[in-house]
Amino acid sequence: MPAISFQSVSKSYPSPRGPKGSNFLALDQVSLDIVEGEFFGLLGPNGSGKTTMISILAGLTRATAGRVEVLGSDVQADYAQARRKLGVVPQELVFDPFFNVREALRFQSGYFGIRHNDAWIDELLDSLGLADKANANMRQLSGGMKRRVLVAQALVHKPPVIVLDEPTAGVDVELRQNLWQFIARLNKQGHTVLLTTHYLEEAEALCGRIAMLKAGRVIALDRTSELLKAASGNVLRFKIDGELPPALAQRARITGRIVQFPAHDALDIETYLAAVRQAGLLAQGIEVRKADLEDVFLALMGQQHEGGTAAAPALS
Repeated sequence: MPAISFQSVSKSYPSPRGPKGSNFLALDQVSLDIVEGEFFGLLGPNGSGKTTMISILAGLTRATAGRVEVLGSDVQADYAQARRKLGVVPQELVFDPFFNVREALRFQSGYFGIRHNDAWIDELLDSLGLADKANANMRQLSGGMKRRVLVAQALVHKPPVIVLDEPTAGVDVELRQNLWQFIARLNKQGHTVLLTTHYLEEAEALCGRIAMLKAGRVIALDRTSELLKAASGNVLRFKIDGELPPALAQRARITGRIVQFPAHDALDIETYLAAVRQAGLLAQGIEVRKADLEDVFLALMGQQHEGGTAAAPALS
């Protein structure tokens, strides 16, 4: 039995810009199963359908067509049972300003009929670096601390399936490390984890399998190692002061001063560096690295950065 099962799931909304009666298709016949005990990544650009999938899974939105199950419980027909098996950490910082941290966790426990679980609450507080904030009012916490409380609330009923929707967005390095250590420990104990994130290095390091969404469709679904094998060779990386000529820039992935080119062999590397020199620019901090999940992701999405497209050198 899959931990999470999406079976031909579609979701449409009335289109605000199209003709009257037309619909926008947020999800289009999405099917995937997540095995019990997996650490599974769901990746995609903004608007790809990730949040819609999470909302349907959590019972917050109804699918237009298809079926979603959590450990065999239908999220619509058997909402209460499905929700008990699920712990969801949302993107938004939602909190009750009238409780302190410990009270918020006890209150959340009550939603699931759980009482006298202070030992587990203490473990959550300690594992997430919240022990010294247990009696602090939620309004007094920083954004990062509020994010930690959201994680604790999602786990307070010890759900077998954990859904993390952008859990480290905008938080400090310490929280990211603490969170991943704790979640990895839960995963080793048998909990299934579904992660959405824009930090692709996190997905590469943590997830055994990954699905990539684009425009509401699954365009890739495989083991992380297999996706990385599909990456094309190496990547040439360096810094420059100035702008590349348009013919060169369209082949690059540019982030500020950092320029990256796909490089299949030594000839590619020399061709790119020669073109940079001919443009009167100095390449600094030159390095060659293996292609990573970000390279795979951008290639599959059909763009490199800001519309640039990866291509073999043809610069003469």
